[in-house]
Amino acid sequence: MSAEDRPTPAAGDREQLLADVRPVAFGIAYRMLGSVTEAEDVVQEALLRVHRSLEAGEQIASPRAFTATVATRLAMDELRSARVRRERYVGDWLPEPILTEGRGDTVDPARATETADSLSMALLVVLESLSPEQRAVLLLHDVFGYGYAEVATIVGKGEANVRQLAVRARRHVGDRRPRFTTTPEAQSELASRFFAAARSGDLAGLESLLAHDVELVGDGGGKAPSLARSQRGRSRVAHTLTNWLRALRRLPGTEVRLTEVNGGPGATFLVEGLLLAVWALEVRDGQVAGIRAIVNPDKLAHLGPVGDANALIRRIGGSRPGD
Repeated sequence: MSAEDRPTPAAGDREQLLADVRPVAFGIAYRMLGSVTEAEDVVQEALLRVHRSLEAGEQIASPRAFTATVATRLAMDELRSARVRRERYVGDWLPEPILTEGRGDTVDPARATETADSLSMALLVVLESLSPEQRAVLLLHDVFGYGYAEVATIVGKGEANVRQLAVRARRHVGDRRPRFTTTPEAQSELASRFFAAARSGDLAGLESLLAHDVELVGDGGGKAPSLARSQRGRSRVAHTLTNWLRALRRLPGTEVRLTEVNGGPGATFLVEGLLLAVWALEVRDGQVAGIRAIVNPDKLAHLGPVGDANALIRRIGGSRPGD
């Protein structure tokens, strides 16, 4: 019997069991919701329900499967209410970023080898186009490796219905689902050249690293300066990026730290030790095909102290991004 499927432990081992299944709950909830804050709420409620079941003497044959079921159903409920909020969201909506460098097994030990694909910003954005049921079925089967019969039990639908949901979800996602065709080392090297060119104002060098149809998306949520709408095309995007970095260089204590964001290359931007933005890069065929810049302070707070972007704009006397 595997560690994942061991019988319900004695009372003294329950804390360890909850710690063991917590990554499962977070892994499902975060991918479902694209929000660390909302995912943590789901995790807390899921673990509370697991604890109550153990306290009541319920025999749980597979704690991992039990936790996955509870977390998925809670996430589906949360997603339905979250969609109303997202329809009213100011500007483009992007997932809350997580920094995954050196944390592969911590983020989701059950599927560590697929972190880059299943946690990528690009995929999480694509998943927003699916219904809660389609999203749950696609993630549980294609990412977490549950069989259709197990998925049917988790989402509370018949197996035939679940198979249909999976087919529709895959068809809807289609070619928009990102596929990493280069090694992590190659992506990291490209990211280093990208940020070096952007920081130095090397417009020609930057354009050479961008795909012709590159897309730049900013998420300020109306709480921080950001793009009014996404931008496309290497020339336009390159000019916008160099203008942003030129403005930042005018501030003392500016720091750009290259790091892994949602399993892929990216960077954090800090001013005087305060986090200002997180950028996630999408790499395709050896070029940067997408840049997603999260500056909404609410989406960065889980990563540490956040700076006031509006105050910084006033300090440098600059215009808002996209102006």
